Amino acid sequence: METSQSHSSGRMSTDLSELLKEATKEVHEQAENTPFMRNFQKGQVSLQEFKLVTSSLYFIYSALEEEIERNKNNPVYAPLYFPAELHRKAALEEDLKYFYGENWREEIPCPEATQKYVERLHYIGKNEPELLVAHAYTRYLGDLSGGQVLKKIAQKALQLPSTGEGLAFFTFDGVSNATKFKQLYRSRMNALEMDLATKKRVTEEAKKAFLLNIRVFEALQELVSKGQENGHPVQPQAELLRPRNVNKSHQHGAAAGKESERTKLRSTDTAGAPSLLRWVVALSCLAMTVAVGLFAM
Repeated sequence: METSQSHSSGRMSTDLSELLKEATKEVHEQAENTPFMRNFQKGQVSLQEFKLVTSSLYFIYSALEEEIERNKNNPVYAPLYFPAELHRKAALEEDLKYFYGENWREEIPCPEATQKYVERLHYIGKNEPELLVAHAYTRYLGDLSGGQVLKKIAQKALQLPSTGEGLAFFTFDGVSNATKFKQLYRSRMNALEMDLATKKRVTEEAKKAFLLNIRVFEALQELVSKGQENGHPVQPQAELLRPRNVNKSHQHGAAAGKESERTKLRSTDTAGAPSLLRWVVALSCLAMTVAVGLFAM
């Protein structure tokens, strides 16, 4: 390992990617030894949980990408500006429209913990833009690295269409070779003009990003435990089985197929499932662990 070689030569690498890997190593080693990862790999997730996670991710990525756009010409971030390859807001909008329908913006919840994450992103984007690197790196490279694995698990667990509806978030059409792209991204990140003190601030922000994620997932777990979504009680399963505002006898062609698919999704929305926290922390740990290189690439 590069870290071991650096120790043996009596010098620590000052590459930002290596500093991030080392700074977050302990928390990722702890995550690897929890049941979180195993339970996620078993596909233990309900549709309601998945929808709530997707909703919070929408708010988070909207804020992150707004601040990235603000700083796209700022030298502290500009070399990492890859909107066509990485940005997730549009993909999340597509997924939310699939899960919630045309009025999804009025349906999705934004818990206080998610709002605090959003506020943190806006703050650093306006006041400490060099710290955006920490959030972009852990989120985008994590999603890119673990995306295909997570996509397959979610698709199977939720019985989503093989054509990819509801899973746009995990699909990076602008990246033809993930391994080469990640190498390019790391090389540009390591080439950013930062002194060691600034790099240490970035690594601390990366750890803060992880904690912000955990708090979001805890808040979503509370929503699930209360049986609420967007502040309203989740409908009982019998009601969820009925198509929304559609008379089955008048469904035809593609419209009938889409309504049938949405009805199928609702039928699994409140099915018994393990803790949301367990699943989403597994997702976060997997994505972020891959991002910092603790899994095989």
